[in-house]
Amino acid sequence: MLERNVLRLAAGSAVAGVALAATAAGLAGPWDGGQRTAERVRAAAPAATGGAHHGPGTAAPGAAAPGPATAHGPGHGPAPGRGTSADRGSVGRAPAPAPSAPAVLAPLTASAHPQHAHAPALARTLDQLLRAPGLGAARTASVVDAATGRPLYGRGEAAPMAPASTIKIATAVAALSALGPDHRLTTAVVAGQDGRTVTLVGGGDPTLDRARLKALAADTAKALRARGAAPTALAYDTSLYSGPVRHRIGVNDNIAPVTALMTDAGRLDGSTHGPAPRAADPAREAARAFAGQLAAHGVQVPAPVPGRAPSRPVRLAVTRSAPLSALVERTLTHSDNDLAEALARATARASRRPASFDGAGAAVRDRLGKLGVPLDGAAFRDGSGLDRRDRVSARLLTALLARAADPAHPRLRPVLTGLPVGGFTGTLRERYTDGSPAAGLVRAKTGTLSGVNALAGTAVTRDGRLLAFAFLASNTPSPYEAQPALDALATALAAG
Repeated sequence: MLERNVLRLAAGSAVAGVALAATAAGLAGPWDGGQRTAERVRAAAPAATGGAHHGPGTAAPGAAAPGPATAHGPGHGPAPGRGTSADRGSVGRAPAPAPSAPAVLAPLTASAHPQHAHAPALARTLDQLLRAPGLGAARTASVVDAATGRPLYGRGEAAPMAPASTIKIATAVAALSALGPDHRLTTAVVAGQDGRTVTLVGGGDPTLDRARLKALAADTAKALRARGAAPTALAYDTSLYSGPVRHRIGVNDNIAPVTALMTDAGRLDGSTHGPAPRAADPAREAARAFAGQLAAHGVQVPAPVPGRAPSRPVRLAVTRSAPLSALVERTLTHSDNDLAEALARATARASRRPASFDGAGAAVRDRLGKLGVPLDGAAFRDGSGLDRRDRVSARLLTALLARAADPAHPRLRPVLTGLPVGGFTGTLRERYTDGSPAAGLVRAKTGTLSGVNALAGTAVTRDGRLLAFAFLASNTPSPYEAQPALDALATALAAG
């Protein structure tokens, strides 16, 4: 019976699962980012880079290799600001697009089991598992066949629920839909016509790190020497964003002030992911670091001050982020709150809305509406899921996952390749372990706030079908009870 298969798979299926797990882990995407404290429970991020990370020397199967190898870390391709002529000086052309991440599974066709003969047994199993006390007073569920979009199971699936970090699936889909997988976030250095004031212009890129900032300063110094300019002032421009800088939750180690200019997401402890103390003013700290790098290259300027780029700027140098496909993978794999907010604001700008919390929420909703997904009761108060006023339904999340699996929407594929792999990567690295039959077969975005736990992603069944699922629970007693109950639900799908 199907219920027994929740605990074990047939031997042949287990062997296949191990092989698929290894493949899934290899293609899981870049290994950086942040996650909120509650999601850190039983979840850790490995330091090494992985397969489809758009980094130096790596190309998708059948794609041309990216630019020359550098030492600037995973996910950045040719070192932005130095790696190619397009990234240097006043040229300002975008580098050649990096290859999008390949799919973990070959594109699926319509299910070989159109009548879904196992659906009644699956429903009985899920009904029973959803009664787990660890899931609290309110729990909803949606399961669909990812190849056809056909619903297989639902329980309160249309009810708006607090999604916690699973809302990042919506943020990622909206950003990819608005901007495409090859878009990059650009930080620039410009000067006025007289060259007296140099301005560092924030491009909304929280992945800007010290190495890229150093390269940007070197290119700026070179451009100034070529122009014979001797600047007397340094300004920094954060006007790309508007509205409140602080997230509604206030000062918190899980997210920096949301500003268009920062290095290392405002982290003060040298970490690359997870909660960390943050700079109170990340833009000012980034500008000060930039001034120090300019001085190291012989360009002395006073302490930087806030300002605006001139109306007729002369571009001196630029640095660009990894492509959006890699940023989406990083956001989802490690539940990166800072990057999620940056993606939401980039979506707002592409939609001609203010790059603020409110403008980004409206833009995300607009973009999802164009995909024809069910938005009844949905509320997007932020891009990260830290705001408890966010609302999505389980049905919306599975619809988004099905769109990402649809061959008609190839630009959305990084939403699937970025999902953490059970037992292997990101926020699921330490779940589905100890011989779990779902290891490598479940890929899902976690969601955790106090009293809120969620899991949304995909599962591969024993007969090779790809199912999209979303399980949302509120008023949960603790993540220690809720997470195993959610994992049991996803395991039941892999056993079905």
